[in-house]
Formats: sequence, structure tokens, C-alpha cells
Amino acid sequence: MAGARAPADILVIGDIMRDVIVRPHGSLVPGSDCPASIALHAGGAGANAAAWLARFGARVALAARVGAADHAAQSAALARAGVIPCLAADPDRATGALVALIDAAGERSFLTDRGANAALDRADLPDALLPHLRHLHVAGYALFAPGPRAAVREFAAAAVAHGVPWSVDAASTGFLAACGPAAFLAWTDTAALFFANEAEAALLADDAAPARQLAVLGVARRIVVLKRGAAGAIAGAPGTPPIALPAPPVEAAETVGAGDAFLAGFLAARLRGAALTECLAAGIAAGARAAAQPGGQP
Repeated sequence: MAGARAPADILVIGDIMRDVIVRPHGSLVPGSDCPASIALHAGGAGANAAAWLARFGARVALAARVGAADHAAQSAALARAGVIPCLAADPDRATGALVALIDAAGERSFLTDRGANAALDRADLPDALLPHLRHLHVAGYALFAPGPRAAVREFAAAAVAHGVPWSVDAASTGFLAACGPAAFLAWTDTAALFFANEAEAALLADDAAPARQLAVLGVARRIVVLKRGAAGAIAGAPGTPPIALPAPPVEAAETVGAGDAFLAGFLAARLRGAALTECLAAGIAAGARAAAQPGGQP
């Protein structure tokens, strides 16, 4: 187990990726060339969220698995970003990698190699932090493979036993469709907070209407936050009317990491004791800030 050097208020369990961001200058030409801008960035939903949480003042740790050759460099990079690294070193698998194709509107499509993330093990998760935590956040990507899923669910149960609430982000329509919405909702039934974007919420609820999505994903027992991009966001909590806030106009550089920044802004405000409306506003502002810059981290 990779241990933390100091207590954290919030632990993120998720992935670390090397992002290759590709912005074609025109339409792709099958079998030939297309000019493009290509940039390399640190990435991964877990690492992105942790870096933004640190930027917003949270005491945050990240538990993840990377290739052994990258362990020292990745740990140092997280520490520079203000994140406590709790990284396991995989002797056989490389650090995960992702290619993001960005269209003219800033929307992204991903090609993903999970790498060491797919081997996350229960021993990689820092039990020593449990007495100190105020919140646990799980990137949904950590639940799609059987081994990591079992490890994360066991750790989340331990967190709940310690009185620590946890949240989850739905992460990916492609992976959600592969595992099945009912299975994902069953795996996350004890989460106190559930984040999903428009496409993820529609898939999980089998309905495009936000009111129905809030009902299905919340099941009257937890807060659900619907990330709606340029349309803003909606939050629903048991026993109260939903809250909907607009997003400011943003000229998007790309949307890689915008959802991770959103939930970081929301959770950082929640850790400060902010009301739900203020948390939602903080999430929207953070997502807009991320969308206006290249890369998924501040």
C-alpha cells in the first residue's frame, strides 16, 4: 500500500492518464493526412479532480496505480499540484494513456488504454486515511473492471462504516453501456452524492428529462448533480425542489477535464459547509474555467 504523508480531508480514488490532445484542422482523411495541433497533458478523471480540488484549497489525496517507471515522477507531479500522492507502482503495466480528439466546438471523443489503472487493488487504497477523512470521491472509471471495482466497493464500505460519505461520477457513456446501467447503479447505491453529465444521466435513467433523471439516480436518498455543459447544472436533494443554475458564456478551448473541475468546485464548496446552491454555482464556475483552458488540470 502506498501511504499518505499527511492527513487529508478528501480522498479521490481514480485514474492517472497521459493525455494526448489532438485537434484536427479540418476533416479527417481516411488513409491520408490531416493537419492537427497535438499537445501532451497530465490527465485522468481522478488526477484531474484531485488537482482542481487542491487548487480550490481542499486538503486532498489521490489513490491510484501507475507504471513503476513513472511512480516517482507522477508522485512528484501530484505533490507540486498540492495533492498528497497515494500511488501504487505496477511492475507490469504502463501508466494509462488517452487520446482525445477535439472537434471544432470543443467537444471530445476518447481513445483509452487503461494501463495500470485496470489493476488497482484493495492493498493500493490507504486505510490509514479513513480516520481523518471528511469525504471520499470515486471516479466512475475505477468501477468498470472487476478487480478495481471490488477494491473500491470494499473501501467505500469501510468509509461508510467510519461515517465518511462518498460520491461518484458516472464517467463514461461507453463504459456505462458496456456494464449496464442497472449494474452501475447497484454498485453505487450507498453513495451520498451522484454526478452525471447529460448523456450519462439519460443513459442511466433511460430518459432525457432531468426530473426523471433526478428521481431515478437519487431514489429519494441522495443528492444528484446533473452537469449540463453550456446549459449549466441541476441539483436535486431529497425532500427539496431541484435547483437549476445557468452557465456563463465561455469560448471553450476544449472540454477535457471540465466535468472533473466542476465536481471539484462543488465538493470543495461542500467541504467548506456551503449550501447546495452555492456548491452548484462553484461547480459551474470551475467547469467554465476548465473549459476555457487547454488540458484537464489547472
